[in-house]
Amino acid sequence: MEDEGIIELFFNRDEKAITETDKKYGKLCYSIACHVLNQAENAKECVNDTYLETWNCIPPHRPSVFSAFISKITRRIAISRWRKENAAKRGGGEFCLTLDELAECLPDRNNTAKTVEDQLITRVLNDFLHELPVTERNVFLRRYWYAAPLREIAVQFGFSESKVKSMLMRTRNRLKKKLSEEELI
Repeated sequence: MEDEGIIELFFNRDEKAITETDKKYGKLCYSIACHVLNQAENAKECVNDTYLETWNCIPPHRPSVFSAFISKITRRIAISRWRKENAAKRGGGEFCLTLDELAECLPDRNNTAKTVEDQLITRVLNDFLHELPVTERNVFLRRYWYAAPLREIAVQFGFSESKVKSMLMRTRNRLKKKLSEEELI
């Protein structure tokens, strides 16, 4: 079923919307949640929470890109769960690694004048991503948005893990330079 049809099912409050969403995007949502949480059972619960929140958001929202809409909900729910579970301790897993890798090129949130600088960082980051060649941008997003393991990225793009590591390091260094030029770090 096409995305517009699924969205119409949500607007009609037809429970088939959940079934169709799961058929089309269940694996994507599970993959996102699993990469963040690193636990299959928690990832499944996250996907179910995603469907509930999607049910509650549509209507009134009518997403223009349903896959991005549902991915964002899944990621936010998974990160919230991860933070809750790791409030007292640093947990392992791919999500911690991706945060550690980005830590050196992002400003400390405690030193950021919240709203204005966050918006500026978002603008600079979006501009930076649009300037990247498509492959580098996709590798960067797979690692830092979807928290995909290096091995998975290497297989997906037909690269060695060392090539993916060096590509990400160069991209992080360029991001750090860009943020430094904008006086954000």
